[in-house]
Amino acid sequence: MRGVTILPMSTMTGPDFGARTTAILGHLDQTGQRKGLQVIDGPMGPSITLREFGEVACFCSNNYLGLANDPQVVEAGIEGLRKYGAGTASVRFICGTLACHEALEARIASLHDQEASYTFTSCWNANEAIFATLCEPGDLIISDALNHASIIDGVRLASVIKKGVHKTVYRHSDFDHLRERLEAAKANPDVSGQIWLVTDGVFSMEGDIADLRTLRSICDEYDAKLIVDDSHGTGVMGPTGRGTHEHWGMSGREIDLFTSTLGKALGGGAGGYMAGSKEMIDLMIQRGRPTLFSNALPATVACSADKAIEILMNEPARVAKLRDNVAYARDGIRDAGFEVLESPTAILPIIVHDTAKAIAMSKRLLELGVFVIGFGYPVVPEGEARLRCQISAAHEKSHLDTFLEKLKVLKTEF
Repeated sequence: MRGVTILPMSTMTGPDFGARTTAILGHLDQTGQRKGLQVIDGPMGPSITLREFGEVACFCSNNYLGLANDPQVVEAGIEGLRKYGAGTASVRFICGTLACHEALEARIASLHDQEASYTFTSCWNANEAIFATLCEPGDLIISDALNHASIIDGVRLASVIKKGVHKTVYRHSDFDHLRERLEAAKANPDVSGQIWLVTDGVFSMEGDIADLRTLRSICDEYDAKLIVDDSHGTGVMGPTGRGTHEHWGMSGREIDLFTSTLGKALGGGAGGYMAGSKEMIDLMIQRGRPTLFSNALPATVACSADKAIEILMNEPARVAKLRDNVAYARDGIRDAGFEVLESPTAILPIIVHDTAKAIAMSKRLLELGVFVIGFGYPVVPEGEARLRCQISAAHEKSHLDTFLEKLKVLKTEF
């Protein structure tokens, strides 16, 4: 709701953990910000079985290509389990590297037209590893203001671990402000090393995209490295789903380093990766703490993700269907009388402004058999609460029509 504030830790009662935790949770309850977990009894798909609600149409999953329960992807994971077992019980550099890791990383590199890639247990871990590993004192990291939390935390971590690493933020997609930051860096004698510019390819709450062609040009002008987290763009953007760079007609080699996830379009499991030059990946293998001190990706996930990428590369019709579904849904949302942010992505935010309203609308949609999550402050800025609707290639016209019909009902009630 408007005017909601987060209760500062300094106002909690004393040092007792129990008391202060009760106060925090009570505040979240009182302000309507406490999140609950909906339990799914079965696989992810265009329709799911939700405990206490039964079968509902799912429009809040990142399962963009419908591969999370694809028979080929599932069978590849089962075969990986049979062949390699449940896990390596080791980090990669000791005895944690399996042949399936090698195969998956070769395919990821090919997908992004890069020399090499390396997998992690999550894209969060990959983003956490980048700057703390690759940066040195005198370097500068410049980040878009709406970048994902994992990028923000990775930048903060690097500035703590590597004293003398500088960081700054530019206003979202504001290239004049970006140039101001870069000019200030040129005038700062303490910024004497590499400049790193990092951005999401697709911004997950807005559904808009980074102008990678302009960012590449600016990076070339200032001798900066361009890093793109394309977690919501891989498998979605571009004619063949290679990502946001393909949407802009760019080669993967025009991006210095990609990060992305295996937990969205690429099979919907878990895990993440980075893809870039061989020297970057080699340095990551030698020095990246999230891989040096954490187990390897399970073989089941490596094998199922490898199959998912193979399907993506061999079946462009999936990407085309996703694009058609997105266009159909976007037009339908407008026809239902709602404001939806314009974007070529599969994320369709319906702006309703008030947090309490977004949560209430989400609950009502679920009662009507449609699963969509309402997001409000502090996930998005105050006054910009929304229903974030996500479209999949697995959705058939019947699923989309059900979704749009229920939105029309919602419009009459709110």
